[in-house]
Amino acid sequence: MLLKKWEDLPLYMKCDEVRTYYDILSSKKYSLILKRIFDVLIASILLVILAIPMIIIAVMIKLDSPGPVFYRQERVTTYGKHFKIHKFRTMVSNADKIGTAVTVENDNRITRVGAKLRGLRLDELPQVLDVLSGNMSFVGTRPEAVKYVEKYKPEYFATLLLPAGITSEASIKYKNESELLTEINDVDKMYIEHVLPQKMKHNLNSIMHYSLFYEFITMLKTLLTVLKKKNI
Repeated sequence: MLLKKWEDLPLYMKCDEVRTYYDILSSKKYSLILKRIFDVLIASILLVILAIPMIIIAVMIKLDSPGPVFYRQERVTTYGKHFKIHKFRTMVSNADKIGTAVTVENDNRITRVGAKLRGLRLDELPQVLDVLSGNMSFVGTRPEAVKYVEKYKPEYFATLLLPAGITSEASIKYKNESELLTEINDVDKMYIEHVLPQKMKHNLNSIMHYSLFYEFITMLKTLLTVLKKKNI
């Protein structure tokens, strides 16, 4: 994975706020190549290992509620590219049309099987397909819905220099995000004005101190967080 030349970036990304992070990543080109090699290698292995469990989960979803197996909401990744993320459906069909793009605690749109998948983050297993396609990486800023990216401050666009990620420091620290948004009248406003800025602080810090070692630690912390939650 190589960064585009500065002059080839989308116009809205060519600002002083983004340039600081761009220069940092430009000095780590070989590390970025290794990151992509690691993503493809591990995603290929996981796809083979997880094939049967994913088929079982797909059957459970179909038996639990009507609708497709996958949830394919449009998200934003590198350089502002739009893509449809692969996630196991954990809500009723067309949930995004009857609520916000973020989920709150005890959201009545979540299905019975979906609640279990969310608790163990198994709904994100299909994202290995997005990693293989290059739309995502194992570690990186979680891909936001288009309507939230449209509200980005200039500095936030620096997160689009790298592929969106399955996990990140921000997603670990905000693992209980749905609980924070419970009983909020205007969930979208709360998310954009309060939650998103806090998450972006962690995302931008991760770019500022980018290293493969840092990403390995993030993956390990994610695994420990999921296992801890499972044992509660």
